[in-house]
Amino acid sequence: MATVSPAASPILDGSALRADFPVFERPTRSGKLLAFLDSAASSQKPRAVIEAIADAYGHHYANVHRGIYELSEDATARFEGARKRLARFIGAPSSREVIFVRNATEAINLVAFSWGRANVGRGDLILSTEMEHHANLVPWQQLAAETGATLEYVAITDDGRIDMTDLHRRLQRGPKLLAISQVSNALGTINPIAEIARLAHEAGALILVDAAQSVPHMPISVLELDADFLALSGHKMLGPSGIGALWGRRSLLDAMPPFLTGGSMISRVTLSGTTWNEVPWKFEAGTPAIAEAIGLAAAIDYLEGLGMANVREHERLLFESAWAALSKIDGVRLLGPADPDQHAGVLSFVVAGIHPHDVATVFDREGIAVRAGHHCAQPVMLHYDLPATTRASFYVYNDLDDVHRLTDAIGTCQKLFAPHG
Repeated sequence: MATVSPAASPILDGSALRADFPVFERPTRSGKLLAFLDSAASSQKPRAVIEAIADAYGHHYANVHRGIYELSEDATARFEGARKRLARFIGAPSSREVIFVRNATEAINLVAFSWGRANVGRGDLILSTEMEHHANLVPWQQLAAETGATLEYVAITDDGRIDMTDLHRRLQRGPKLLAISQVSNALGTINPIAEIARLAHEAGALILVDAAQSVPHMPISVLELDADFLALSGHKMLGPSGIGALWGRRSLLDAMPPFLTGGSMISRVTLSGTTWNEVPWKFEAGTPAIAEAIGLAAAIDYLEGLGMANVREHERLLFESAWAALSKIDGVRLLGPADPDQHAGVLSFVVAGIHPHDVATVFDREGIAVRAGHHCAQPVMLHYDLPATTRASFYVYNDLDDVHRLTDAIGTCQKLFAPHG
């Protein structure tokens, strides 16, 4: 069994923070305490978020923007307050640049449908990368198929980093857009977005950043990244599902046509035509996710109470400990960069001779929740000639004991599947 280095001392007390999350009071079928190592898929929710949502529905609910009575004005103030809260959290110059959507997937689709169909035509080049989540691949494939544009993918290195030489070469061809993740959900790679954005802009391209795996885990400033669009999901950052956001530069958003049409996103409607509302409301047709936005604001309050620099450092130390421990286990293959400065708290690995689904099943018997599969990143699996990996992902409620349990469970798997005779 590999040992976990005692030198690592996470800056946050994950064990103490678990008291804020009711899910850890839930008994597991294994009879053991839950070790939740699947936050890259979706995070758990603290009481503060759950209570904020319940309070919104219980005491402050009405439709927003339309009512001229007290309850509606209260709901509107809380909803728009959440927009301002999120704008500050990501360093946006204005809350008017923050569009509420269901999730990062919808945010990327909004750009592909609205900006893409207005600005991309036959023969134009769009760039993505081989490490992307399907949400940052499929919309661009569809856009290219519909417009006659060309879609190409920047290669990745064997240790899971962007091949910068290949990126330079492709940017020389003058793409309209580069769509790239800041953190790979399948590999944990942290991409140098500010440097990549500079190169993209020098080549005349816009850059869309899929920040679903970065905004929850590290300090983010859209201005420092020099992004043009940035997509995020609330459910990965301790918030509720069904709420996410697209940030975009105001000049770009103003010029883009609506994504969905109907109520709320209009300025004036007659039988002969319609004029649109201003941003961000131009892109928010229908009744929005009111309570969910308020819950997201509560999640931001919780994270800022911890300090996002502390969140990043906490996960960095857990990653370092886990990588060191798993590296010592014979038969375990780790994916992604070994450098903790280039690797988020996402650990993808393969145990020789054992399918990742079997690994995850054995882990579940030990009370450990991990993800097994292609992680909606099948091109990554193809790159490594793998059907799937097992993925453990850390967050604020994890600690070194979870790393110990992870390494012990790998040993249990290897003993269980060891050849006999």
